Amino acid sequence: MLIKEYRICMPLTVEEYKTGQLYMISKHSHEQSSGGEGVEVVRNEPDTHPQYGAGQITEKRIYLSSKLPSWIRKFVPMIFYVTEKAWNFYPYTITEYSCSFIPRLNIRIETRFENNNGSNENVFGDSPTPRESVCFLDILSDPIPEKHYKKSEDLRCWVSDKTGRGPLVDGWRNNTKPIMCSYKRVECSFEVYGFQGRTEDFIHKNIRDILLVGHRQAVAWVDEWHGMSLEGVREFEKRLQQETNSKLKSEHFDSAAPLRPSFSRSVSVTDESSLKKMGVNTLVIPDSSSCDSSSSLNKPMRMNSTSE
Repeated sequence: MLIKEYRICMPLTVEEYKTGQLYMISKHSHEQSSGGEGVEVVRNEPDTHPQYGAGQITEKRIYLSSKLPSWIRKFVPMIFYVTEKAWNFYPYTITEYSCSFIPRLNIRIETRFENNNGSNENVFGDSPTPRESVCFLDILSDPIPEKHYKKSEDLRCWVSDKTGRGPLVDGWRNNTKPIMCSYKRVECSFEVYGFQGRTEDFIHKNIRDILLVGHRQAVAWVDEWHGMSLEGVREFEKRLQQETNSKLKSEHFDSAAPLRPSFSRSVSVTDESSLKKMGVNTLVIPDSSSCDSSSSLNKPMRMNSTSE
């Protein structure tokens, strides 16, 4: 299992982001859904947790098979989906990802939001994350995949008419007010012989990209959502979810491929002989505990859903 803690600051308050987060996730999911792939919302309803109180539970299906690299497509169905379950007890959230076809794949993300610049060394209250596993992500200067770059979302050029904030400049995290931090502890596990280190590094690289793009958008779109009531943003969320679901179903219906795999039995491939029969090279790639964003995998998998 590979665990990292990501810290992403934004020139917002935690109270403001309660609305901004919902708006950003809905719009981002809608934008990334096309060609029969994207995010289908299965459930989105109020929930009460005995420890965290009233909140919201959301379940989504993330269709992304064509975005997988060839070495993963060797042993997954032509069309499959990852299940995302998120419990939002703002300012604390839990998000879990699973896939019935690959039962040994598990991703868990704990998030806490605080009004500081990432200075809390034990935000989750159990034990501090080792320093070498803490990664600060800068929404201003850290690189994102070129296909996701938009000048309108470049925070060096961004100015908010409603709040008077922006543009951001180098070193902004140390002298900008207001400022908040999204702390995310990400646990990734893929216990499959010959694939574990390679896949866990690959997933963390893509989570990093998703977090950067989503938090940049939340800030760049601030004039679209700032001042909206919680009821208003929930109505916006519901409308976009309906549009996205209809879009996905229509594109699936028009596709020649079946909506679901023709079999549903979960398969777990863990031994070397089985992998070799499938034509899969079982060379073990050494694990990497570095926070370096570079990767030899040039085709990122997109879990285009909750960038939170």
